[in-house]
Amino acid sequence: LSSATAYSFTVKAKDGAGNVSAASAAASATTKPSGVTSSCSVKYSASSWNTGFTASIKVTNTGTTAINGWSLGFSFANGQTVTQGWSANWSQSGSNVTGSGLSWNATLAPGASTDIGFNGSHSGTNTSPTAFTVNGVTCTVA
Repeated sequence: LSSATAYSFTVKAKDGAGNVSAASAAASATTKPSGVTSSCSVKYSASSWNTGFTASIKVTNTGTTAINGWSLGFSFANGQTVTQGWSANWSQSGSNVTGSGLSWNATLAPGASTDIGFNGSHSGTNTSPTAFTVNGVTCTVA
């Protein structure tokens, strides 16, 4: 199969007597882009108070190859701001937040995880992010 390509397929059944059924309805699937061989899971939790909060994030490599030089991405919905982080290089532009691995945790072997986090501020509801990516690939939310 070629990477980043949509494929359509049907199925026919054949019995022991050689009778062949009509084709099933077509199903389709698209392969991942080349170089995308890893999968990820992200667990996000936050403890809030007044106008502040602490977020804890576990990034797990659920794939079969190492993730080298990971970069976590997500967006805030309610104007939250990262004020101080740990175990990652943190940056924020508008509502978009990025955390990238440090020298000691930048590579995640298959099945490995890293715990990172930050303190932040908010001025209302501290809604948790609902979608995460690692190196641009969408992760499962744990």
